Amino acid sequence: MKEELITEIEQQMLRVLDNSQLEALHRTLRLCFENYEIAGQSEPVADDKDYVELFLSAKRIEGRSEKSLAYYKNTITKLLEAVSKEVKHITTDDLREYLANYQEQHGSSKVTIDNIRRILSSFFGWLEDEDYIIKSPVRRIHKVKTGKTVKETYSDEELEVMRDSCTEARDLAMIDLLASTGMRVGEMVLLNRDDVNFAERECVVFGKGDKERIVYFDARTKMHLQSYLDSRMDDNPALFVTLNAPYSRMKIGGIEVRLRNIGKKLGISKVHPHKFRRTLATMAIDKGMPIEQLQQLLGHQRIDTTLQYAMVKQSNVKLAHKKYIS
Repeated sequence: MKEELITEIEQQMLRVLDNSQLEALHRTLRLCFENYEIAGQSEPVADDKDYVELFLSAKRIEGRSEKSLAYYKNTITKLLEAVSKEVKHITTDDLREYLANYQEQHGSSKVTIDNIRRILSSFFGWLEDEDYIIKSPVRRIHKVKTGKTVKETYSDEELEVMRDSCTEARDLAMIDLLASTGMRVGEMVLLNRDDVNFAERECVVFGKGDKERIVYFDARTKMHLQSYLDSRMDDNPALFVTLNAPYSRMKIGGIEVRLRNIGKKLGISKVHPHKFRRTLATMAIDKGMPIEQLQQLLGHQRIDTTLQYAMVKQSNVKLAHKKYIS
């Protein structure tokens, strides 16, 4: 209780004292309270959950998906349960200790720890903006530096081998659609037959935050997609369905398993839907597509996200050096 009282007083004085004055106040409070026992009843931890729900409601209004909201809630709740303090009494040291312990206990990567830090920063930043706390304790916890790894893409040969190996028209159509549009697998499973405009070789997808955009596919995809739809005997409006009755709409997990099995059979490592998206982005940049257009094509809100997908091949860097510098 003593530590909580000191923290409470310091929080209230943040707006009127500078750093050196706060340090002096901290020393004074500790000295004054050293020989005293302070009794009191703190508010129940359950009150913290109200703050979490208020935060989630605000993010829901901003358009965050239910999947993201569930991730936010799980991350924040784990912190509150581990620290066992009221929100307004949580300090920077508490958060640093929590992140360090979490990384050690779970063997988490730096990327995972920074994701947790980012969510906590959003939560406490929101509490500060709403005047529930004076100052976010995450302010002094900086972004975790992570090493950049070159993520794999499919080679032209691997794409052709996968296409040639397909024994089902549906699988060939799925691979072509992912490869030529760069759409997310979550967007693909929501597509209906009526969403596809074969005359213009385009379709409307709903991305993150229910944002609508148009994606485009090539002539080969058009041919294979039409062939697949013509072969179907069901009346399900979904663009892609299971191979067996009752011919249900395919789910993300079903597509991921199907592609993974194709990759294992062919000896191609890490075959998954998102790799098609990364491959398209890399190929587009490699061929000179303006980054702003690629951003629009992929449905990214921030151009920094697009840049993470687009990896310039080292061979082209060498050619560019010869052209512009050597």
